[in-house]
This record gives sequence, structure tokens and C-alpha cells, in this order.
Amino acid sequence: MRRLWLPCSWACTAASRSRCSRKRPPSVWSVSALAKRKLVQWCSALLYNLNWQGFGTGRIYQGDLKTACVPGLNCYSCPGAVGACPVGALQSSLSGVMPRFPFYVLGLLLLFALLFGRFICGWLCPFGLVQELVYKIPTAKIRKNVLTERLCYGKYAAALLLVVLFPLLLFLWTGIGEPVFCKYVCPAGTLEAAIPLLSLDPFLASAVSWLTAWKFIILGVFLVAMIFVYRPFCRFLCPLGAWYGCFNSQAAFGITVDQSRCTHCGACASVCPMDVKLAGDRECISCGSCRPVCPVQAISYRQPGKSFYQQEEKK
Repeated sequence: MRRLWLPCSWACTAASRSRCSRKRPPSVWSVSALAKRKLVQWCSALLYNLNWQGFGTGRIYQGDLKTACVPGLNCYSCPGAVGACPVGALQSSLSGVMPRFPFYVLGLLLLFALLFGRFICGWLCPFGLVQELVYKIPTAKIRKNVLTERLCYGKYAAALLLVVLFPLLLFLWTGIGEPVFCKYVCPAGTLEAAIPLLSLDPFLASAVSWLTAWKFIILGVFLVAMIFVYRPFCRFLCPLGAWYGCFNSQAAFGITVDQSRCTHCGACASVCPMDVKLAGDRECISCGSCRPVCPVQAISYRQPGKSFYQQEEKK
């Protein structure tokens, strides 16, 4: 039966109308979250790539900062990168002639996940910003559907198989582990590292192989997909998104839903371009587009250490 969208006062029972009429709890996010998110995305992209001279010289920064991982997907070999990509760092530990247990990288990934969850995807990932910018190209769009919901499981397969298992299996088979995801798949590395380095270094450009061509084909496929599909890499293939999504409901920052107010009307899922079933679930990137449409104002950004009721008392 077709769902009717009713005004808040009609949709709520008499017992809950007083809750529906409450003002939204005060929040540190009082400025438009959508505008603020774009600013944070651009700032994080710049901070990840502070070695600006690298874009002119083609030299990769290898200073002390490179031992630390940034939370978002930003290739280690990008000429501007001043930090390491967590996926690349994890693959590096599991590759080579003597794989090592990645205590440091896993610890950082767990810290990032518990602090931010997929808030990182929506606010702190440069490649996520790239996908959103390409999606702005005016053309017909493919909205989320049953197929895209199923494709979302691809990122979990990528995280398990391409990032962890295949490097270890190659080590057992050949004696040398390879960073399978970074070497053969990752389009972010091709865009952020291969293109600028090949443009600036004639020697590298003369040594391109089938692997380079393959990586450019993958990048091309995703760039075309980005025009029609919202954040396709983020939704369908990114291993970081898979990892952070597992901690989305426990993270200190990000979107949360007050279950005492929520009527499960589906308004948040209908407006969200990601494949969420409820705001704040494992597919939610905390973009904030759902907040204005919630008829009972049940959606907010978490303020660590404060509950909804503590926020209510301060209004």
C-alpha cells in the first residue's frame, strides 16, 4: 500500500504530539551542516596534501609525517601527500617477503572508527569529495535501487579479499605478498599519484606497462560512473567504508537517531543518496541531508558525552 506523507501533527499519536512539537535540541552544528561539510572536505584534502611543491617537482614526500596514517583515502604516492593511506599502510604490512602483523595500523584504524565511523567518508575523505564534484555534472542520474543496495556488499568483499586474504595467499604461494588492492584496483591511487607522477617524470612515463593501462581503465570506469551514480566507489568498493561502517553506530561523532522520537516513516532513507535504511546505519556518511526532512526532528549529530535529554535541558 502506498505510504502517505502526513504532517507531523497528523502522523504522531496524541501521546507523542508534545514530543513532535519540541524545538530541535541546541547543537554545535547550528550553522548549516551541509555548507560546513564542504568546507571541512576541502580543508581536509588540503591538509592531507600540504607538500604542494611535490606537484611541481614530482617528488614524493618521505619525511617523518609519512609514518602516520590519515583517516581518509589519500594515496601515499601522491606528490602532495604528507601522510600515509591507511589501506596502503595495511597492505604494506601484509606484503613483501616477510609480512608483519599490522599492530600500529590496526590500532589507528580502530581509533578512527571509534571516534568517527563513516563520518570520515562524508567529511574527511578527499576521494569522496572528488566523487561528489564529478556527480555535480548535469545529466540524468541513477538513483539508489535494489541493485545498488546489493552492490554495497562489494566493499566488504574488497576489504576481506583484496586487502587482507589475497596478499597473504600470494605470500604463501610465491613467497612474496603483494598489495593487491592498491596495485591492481584502487582508482584513488591512479588519480592522485599515477597521473601527476607520469605527467612530471618522463622516465616513469616511458616505463608504463599493461598494469598502468589496466589501472587507467578502472579509473575511467569509475569516473564515468561518478557522473551518473552518487559516490560509486565509496558505496560499492571502498574497504575503508566497509571498516568504518561496522563502527558507525558506536562512533563518538556522526549522525544519530533518537529512537524515542523516531516513527520509522522512511523519510531519512528516501532523501539520502546513500543506501541507508535508517539514518546513522552502516551506509550513512553523516552528510546531514536527512535532518531537515525528519518530521519529528529525531535526527541530530552526536555530541560526545551528551545525551538527547541533556541537550533538552539546556534549550
